[in-house]
Amino acid sequence: MNKIEFGDCRETMRKWAAEGIKAQTCVTSPPYYGLRDYGHDGQIGLEKTPKEYISAMVDVFQCVWNILEDNGTLWVNLGDSYSAGGRGGGQEGGIQAANKGSITGEVFGAWKVEGFRPKNLIGIPWRFAIAMQDFGWNLRQDIIWNKPNPMPESVTDRCTKSHEYIFLFSKKQKYYFDNEAIKEPVKEDWGTRDRTNGKYHNEGTGLQPHSGLEKSYEMANKRSVWTVNTSTYKGAHFATFPEKLIEPCILAGAPIGGIVLDPFMGSGTTAQVAQNLGRQYLGCELNPDYCQLQNERTAQQSLILV
Repeated sequence: MNKIEFGDCRETMRKWAAEGIKAQTCVTSPPYYGLRDYGHDGQIGLEKTPKEYISAMVDVFQCVWNILEDNGTLWVNLGDSYSAGGRGGGQEGGIQAANKGSITGEVFGAWKVEGFRPKNLIGIPWRFAIAMQDFGWNLRQDIIWNKPNPMPESVTDRCTKSHEYIFLFSKKQKYYFDNEAIKEPVKEDWGTRDRTNGKYHNEGTGLQPHSGLEKSYEMANKRSVWTVNTSTYKGAHFATFPEKLIEPCILAGAPIGGIVLDPFMGSGTTAQVAQNLGRQYLGCELNPDYCQLQNERTAQQSLILV
C-alpha cells in the first residue's frame, strides 16, 4: 500500500481488482463537468454532454466498487456547473485551464451545454447521485460543504455560490462507520441543560424524570453541514481538497491502519491526511506532473492516531 500509480484510473483499478487489492473507504473529488481543461487526453470533465460525463463517472466508480470492501464507504465531493452564455470568469464564463503554478487558471471560450439554455444550472451533483443509485450504490447522505470564503463571482442576477456537495455512498446496508470518531462538542442547547428540576419534578403533574436527562451531554453526532474554508497548497493546482474537509471522511470511513483510496489523487491531499491519521493510502492520477508534489506531501506526515 501507500502508493500512487499514474494513468487512467479505470485501467489502474481494474488491474488492482485482478490482483485482489481491497480498500476500506474511498474519498475523492473528481474533475467537475465543463470547468477545467487539464490538458491530458482521456481526462474526465470535458465530455460533450452531462450524460456522457455522468456515464464516465459511473464507470469510474464501478471500478471503485470492485476494489472496495463489502462494508466499505465512498465519499464524493462534487460541485455543479452552468451552461454559459458567453465569455467571462467564474462558473458561468467558460472552461478554466489548469496551468501549472496557476491559482486562478485561464478562462477561454464559453461552455455551452447541449440541451441546456444559457445561464442554466445543470444539476450535475444530483444527476450523478441518482445515476449511482441506479447502478447499485446506496446513497446514505448528502453533506453540504459550506465555504465561508468562496470564490468571488461577478454575477449580479443570483447569489454567489458558497457550497458544494459531499455524497456518502455504501455498497451494503450495513457498513463500517465510526460515528464516535467524528462526534463534535455540543453547544449550550437542550442536551446540556440541568434537568434535575422543572416540570418533571413538579408535584401533581404525574410525570417522572426521563432516565439520563440529569446528565450533561458534551458530545453530539456530527451534523450534515460542514463549514470549512477553501485552501491552497503551494505548488498545487487550484482545485485542492481542504485537509479539514476530508478528515471526518477518513476518520469515520476507515480504522487505524485501514486503506483509503482516491482515484483522482491530484496533489496528494487524501494521501497526506490518511497518513497523518494513521491510515494507509492508495491512489491514481492521470497527470504525472503531480508526482513530486505528492512525494513531498506524504514525506511531511505528522502522525496523529485518532
